[in-house]
Amino acid sequence: MQVPLLVDDFLRRAVQVYPDKMAVVDGDVRLTYSELAKRVNRLSHALLELGVQRGDRVCILSPNSHFFLESFYGTSQIGAVLVPLNYRLKGPEHEFILNHAGVRTILVDWEYAEVVDGIRDQLPGVKDWVVASDGDRPTPHGWMDWNEWIGAASDSPPEPLEIDENDLVSINYTSGTTARPKGVMMTHRNCYINAYSLIAHLGVRHDDVELWTLPMFHCNGWGGVYALTGVAGTHVILRSIDAQEIYRLIADERVTFACMAPAVLRTILDFEERDQFTIETRPRFTVAGAPPPAAFIQRLEEELGWDFMQIYGLTESSPVLTVSLPDHNTNPHDYARRSRAGVPAIGVELAVLDEAGKPVPMDNETVGEICARSNVIFKGYYEQPDQTAKAIRDGFFHTGDLGVWDETRSIHIVDREKDVIISGGENISSPEIEDALYQHPAVLECAVIGVPHEKWGESPKALVVLRENMESDEESLILFCRERLANFKCPTSIEFVPELPRTATGKLQKFKLREMYWGDEKRKVRGA
Repeated sequence: MQVPLLVDDFLRRAVQVYPDKMAVVDGDVRLTYSELAKRVNRLSHALLELGVQRGDRVCILSPNSHFFLESFYGTSQIGAVLVPLNYRLKGPEHEFILNHAGVRTILVDWEYAEVVDGIRDQLPGVKDWVVASDGDRPTPHGWMDWNEWIGAASDSPPEPLEIDENDLVSINYTSGTTARPKGVMMTHRNCYINAYSLIAHLGVRHDDVELWTLPMFHCNGWGGVYALTGVAGTHVILRSIDAQEIYRLIADERVTFACMAPAVLRTILDFEERDQFTIETRPRFTVAGAPPPAAFIQRLEEELGWDFMQIYGLTESSPVLTVSLPDHNTNPHDYARRSRAGVPAIGVELAVLDEAGKPVPMDNETVGEICARSNVIFKGYYEQPDQTAKAIRDGFFHTGDLGVWDETRSIHIVDREKDVIISGGENISSPEIEDALYQHPAVLECAVIGVPHEKWGESPKALVVLRENMESDEESLILFCRERLANFKCPTSIEFVPELPRTATGKLQKFKLREMYWGDEKRKVRGA
């Protein structure tokens, strides 16, 4: 008899096989799998008592924490849909997502309660407000304290529902290429099969201790939650990026595995006081979000003696599409090749298609769009059927990334069809920045592109044409953007130009602008 693939199976198995094994280390909070499951069950019952029903959207806004981890399973086992928010966004950005997703219950870390309070009057659909804190902090007015709220609820599993594996488990908002975020609908089946892929390719085991450097709202964050829980590994929580704390946790908790953005890898490599820590494990580091510089890989393995693995994917693919491991390369010291996207993951069919939709040859030269079909591909964009139809055509998901097949049958990303800038592993929409700039009265025209950045790989740069007889300067325009967008989305530099390159029909030619800053570099997608 076949049974549906449901993500809650991962926690159920861990409790059944390893009830007394350490599940979570979060500051002073330590939970075994049995204790974690009881808190998850209490959360489920507490949500049900509020009236949360199957299909209702529950949002969480929080840094990495045991609360965040609990929200994954506390919502899914009652059929609710989790909406993780990027805590780096500003109030108006949260407002759009919360209203677009139709969120009825908000779970928020104490650090961000004030941000939500600032937009509370603009959230008519929200009925429940819950704040999470393990300290002695007073509960803000109008909020329920998470621990007190679930304290009176039952710790037994809720009544099982007949949930289909194609039901939604989460809606994950991504900036994409438009000014408004798109809600990526992930199903139980998507996340379940992606977890299997991570376990198989990255060798995730029951004795792994994972350090959570990636935020759990990130696709590579929630993608790994299910894999590690399924094998009953230990989640070591890092609330914010700090090199000394990273090394302390690796040493004290005997960390064996971590997934991170290239910028975090650089933070680790450049920490001058690392020799004061005695590290007895040999961690495996996976970099995702953007390819890291080859020099980073070499330093990680030669200076620290740790292992490197590369993965590539998108929020829409749960996220893993390709993997690059040392054994995929005849020369493991060819670090440039190892930083490439890699070979297709199990169960993923990849194609690199030209403008006519035909496969390009595997000649390491002919560029096409990377397309994929697999059980990990998302269900569609929430309430955006037109955008879904643009992304999924002829049975393939069109990533918008451009690449070539090389002689090892690995895909190498060389450029981007979409106008997404990847800075420090975060996707930034250039039209979103342009929309903010166009609100300034002195801006006549603008174009935002990604330019090389030593630390972040690339960063947003704005080219601005000012209105006649009007003035502005770089600093004031950047501050103008910061009032409207999260800081990481804002331009790090602005250049004033007399005009922007356009075609005869008026279409902006961003590739000409990029060439001014990338020069002869073949690959215009960098990670750092």
